[in-house]
Amino acid sequence: MTDKFRIRLATIEDADVIASHRARMSHDMGEVPDDLLDMFRIQSRDRLREFFARGEYVGWLASSVDAPGQVIAGAGVQLRHTLPHPSDMGGLAEGRHALIINVFTEPEWRRRGLGELLLKGIIDWCVEQKLDRLLLHSSEQGRRLYERLGFVQTNEMKLIGAISEQPEQ
Repeated sequence: MTDKFRIRLATIEDADVIASHRARMSHDMGEVPDDLLDMFRIQSRDRLREFFARGEYVGWLASSVDAPGQVIAGAGVQLRHTLPHPSDMGGLAEGRHALIINVFTEPEWRRRGLGELLLKGIIDWCVEQKLDRLLLHSSEQGRRLYERLGFVQTNEMKLIGAISEQPEQ
């Protein structure tokens, strides 16, 4: 499969295509309505540029070897530091985490192993970087792939709605 696709590291110049993937993915999952799609893409692009500039985002983009200039899939990690914490493997962890985001494949290229190829590359990179934890939020469509790669559900919870919109108590 790797002889059919080329994977490269994303650069700040790729922020537009990554933001487009992010917006389309969120739209496809029903999370971003039509009227907010372009604003979401622009805001994502601007934030990605900031993250690239600070070294807080690392992305990988895939293309076909037959059309190396056309990005057909991508995935990335948002790097973040947390307080030291108990390690999943025992002992203590430094608090170096990566959150997998922006996993997207163009519709006509889906079901060809690109997502798995990108995710295996991310996992290998995170191991090389000696990160403490690799996290992601899965769509229903991605769950089987993530579980096959060793991801498990955790006890994470989230507060629904913006914190600023919560009623005063």
